[in-house]
Amino acid sequence: MPLRRRNLPCSNRSVWFFQLPLALTMSFVATAPLSIAEPPDWAAYNELLQRHLSPAEEDGIRHARVNYSAMQNDPLYAEVLSLLEQQSLDELATNEQRLAFYINAYNILAIKMVVDHQPLQSIRDAGSWFSPVWKKPIGTLGGEAVNLDYIEHEVLRRMDEPRIHFAIVCASLSCPDLRGEAFTADPIDKQLDEQTREFLANPDKGLRLERGSVRVSRIFDWFSDDFEDSGGVGTFIRQHHQIPPDLPIRADLPYNWKLNGE
Repeated sequence: MPLRRRNLPCSNRSVWFFQLPLALTMSFVATAPLSIAEPPDWAAYNELLQRHLSPAEEDGIRHARVNYSAMQNDPLYAEVLSLLEQQSLDELATNEQRLAFYINAYNILAIKMVVDHQPLQSIRDAGSWFSPVWKKPIGTLGGEAVNLDYIEHEVLRRMDEPRIHFAIVCASLSCPDLRGEAFTADPIDKQLDEQTREFLANPDKGLRLERGSVRVSRIFDWFSDDFEDSGGVGTFIRQHHQIPPDLPIRADLPYNWKLNGE
């Protein structure tokens, strides 16, 4: 999440269509079996989160602490990774299903990055100046190797949903808290609203009134472009948190990259 990438160009893709004779087309429609895509079953992931998340405070920051060591040894962890790899991306039929899947995928693979490189003081220690952690291959989705940078910038940010920034968790104290349940299609709008409100309600890392101004997370600086369709950072914040109308907003709260767990 620390990368400041703006105005990402959409990929140019050529799509070819082949026109079938009308009679053949109607015959295919009449005989093709109807199938309804089943959303992923996140029961194992929900249980894994319930077992290994707990409220904590470190460096003056209240957060949801992740027990990475216990997760690694939990049989559910391997089950969750297998679910992620085996999910057919073609079966994600709606925008809500895709949004929920890729948020969960980011969070699960961020956990995997920590687990694979323990012990760590910060997730950034899993990479280097020449090979940043965000660009290191960490899993497979739809049969293709992916990294965290790809999921965040090339998939989620292109979906024009600014609330993703309070749902994806880069394993750090100043990140939004890892939600104690999977994101799923039906309630995802409510889930994203809750994540945003809870993050802004945390003065240790989300929003704080200080010295005649509203100080907010640097997330709002790094990704300010993503809030433009919502009326800008100030309008977006006021939609989700009550603040005095005349105070300036400064996106400069210190960002603590220490690991949000052990």
